[in-house]
Amino acid sequence: MRTAYSVETVRAAERELMARLPEGALMLRAAAGLAAVCAGLLTRRRGRVYGARVVLLVGPGDNGGDALYAGARLARRGAGVTAVPMDPERMHAGGLAALRAAGGRVERHLPHRADLVVDGLLGIGGRGGLRPAGAALAERIPAGAPVVAVDLPSGVDADTGEVAGPAVTADVTVTFGAYKPGLLIDPGATRAGALHLVDIGLELPEPELEALQHADAARLLPEPAASSDKYRRGVVGIVAGSVQYPGAAVLAVAGALRGGAGAVRYVGPAADAVLARYPETLIGPGRVQAWVIGPGLGEGRAGEVADLLTGDAAVLVDADGLRGLDPAVLRARTAPTLLTPHAGEAAALLGVSRESVEAGRLGAVRRLAERYGATVLLKGSTTLVASPGGGPVRVNPTGTPWLATAGSGDVLSGLAGSLLAAGLSGSDAGSVGAYLHGLAARRSGSRPLLAHEVAEALPAAWQDTTHP
Repeated sequence: MRTAYSVETVRAAERELMARLPEGALMLRAAAGLAAVCAGLLTRRRGRVYGARVVLLVGPGDNGGDALYAGARLARRGAGVTAVPMDPERMHAGGLAALRAAGGRVERHLPHRADLVVDGLLGIGGRGGLRPAGAALAERIPAGAPVVAVDLPSGVDADTGEVAGPAVTADVTVTFGAYKPGLLIDPGATRAGALHLVDIGLELPEPELEALQHADAARLLPEPAASSDKYRRGVVGIVAGSVQYPGAAVLAVAGALRGGAGAVRYVGPAADAVLARYPETLIGPGRVQAWVIGPGLGEGRAGEVADLLTGDAAVLVDADGLRGLDPAVLRARTAPTLLTPHAGEAAALLGVSRESVEAGRLGAVRRLAERYGATVLLKGSTTLVASPGGGPVRVNPTGTPWLATAGSGDVLSGLAGSLLAAGLSGSDAGSVGAYLHGLAARRSGSRPLLAHEVAEALPAAWQDTTHP
């Protein structure tokens, strides 16, 4: 499991560790790890560190100090290292002395060419984007030079991933001690590039954020036993589709059939379309362990949603089913409830603008989970899963922009609902479903996708996860 921690948590752990170490030792540990990643990148790109042109963008805080000490290490290996400060009067004294002693230099203006740029302008305490002096440097990064960010790209909010102004876009981010939420959540995640974690010896409590890896997903996926039959494996019911949107029912069933439950039961007006594509589907009401309701439902069917929410089976609510939900009804439920809105639907549920949800996805998914007393899967460029009562939020690492296509969410709803029926909790069903959904899309490559192709790739994604 990849875990991420808030700025406050990381700083508390750093203070505790620094009290036991010689002064400056922690920064030197971080700089050593940063320099190693930079050296590896230079070696892969040009065969050696010696003779490389390295530019350091240096802020006034410890982040700039990390960059200076790392630059000194690269200079000792023969790189030509130039530090360009955001404020020449406020550079880390120890780091500056080390750089100069190693043969590095300080300039007020960026050179026109570089083999590597190290972004050390702002650290994890930065808020509100880069100020004018830092933004001016970021805008002048030499074209084509790879950028390595120190701890996180400058201008990205470490706790939320928000980008409230000018910010650096990195090819690689070297982060120290722990991942920060802003490195895993868009829009910050899209600016972070490849992530490298340098262990500096922090002792950390429960994380704020979790991201599943293959082993975690494999451990959670249901596996039938020798004594299993289709009913013991769970039955998922799909209430989806309408005369206007029969395809939504077909796609939700497609996801559900590949989600690990023993049987899929469909209830709705698109039965002929569903049976024509998937004759394995059971048709009509019956006992189920979980319901999926909402995809393509259309208007005027709120009563069906209300009826399912008063029952004792797990329920996943998506799309049209999310309209007009009563928080009191959901909070009174004892069975698992999973809501799967996109940003626009989340905004309607919270009574805020879509823009505010997109800008602060982590806060939005937490508020939704608390307000409705349900697990919430917030779909989007980085899918987040939050449960009521706090605890780590899960972020999905496998998503791809190609999933932004009509019907993709219907497949995800059916898949996650099937996992609910197989016995997974709301949080596990949502996060594992999103994980497989993203992997299935990635198997199809970087090209336009059709939603049914994602569903068809799910068995292979499952196999990749459980037998890598």
